[in-house]
Amino acid sequence: QVEVVESGGGLVQAGGSLRLSCAAPRTILSVFTALDMGWYRQAPGKQRELVASITSDRNTNYIDSVKGRFTISRDNSKRRWYLQMTDLKPEDTAVYYCNQLRPGGYWGPGTQVTVSS
Repeated sequence: QVEVVESGGGLVQAGGSLRLSCAAPRTILSVFTALDMGWYRQAPGKQRELVASITSDRNTNYIDSVKGRFTISRDNSKRRWYLQMTDLKPEDTAVYYCNQLRPGGYWGPGTQVTVSS
């Protein structure tokens, strides 16, 4: 069983919205609270890239292409973090993954996001 499990992906029309969720049920609360978290994506033929991050003190950062459209958040009590995606574009099509920012975390299976024109 993997350390993190992503969910919430699917097929959506351009301009639509999706909310991705990442669960880390086997991470103890004290450790989870201290972690900086991220959402990554890998599009066909492309390398995996970090698209959004949130630190333990809830400082957030985004790549330019998703600013104003994506919002990352976290709920430490539930040991989850989220990516709210709005105004989706075909260029957002990718497999989305969640993980800690620090290298060495376990990669889950990802969740597919497909945006049709």
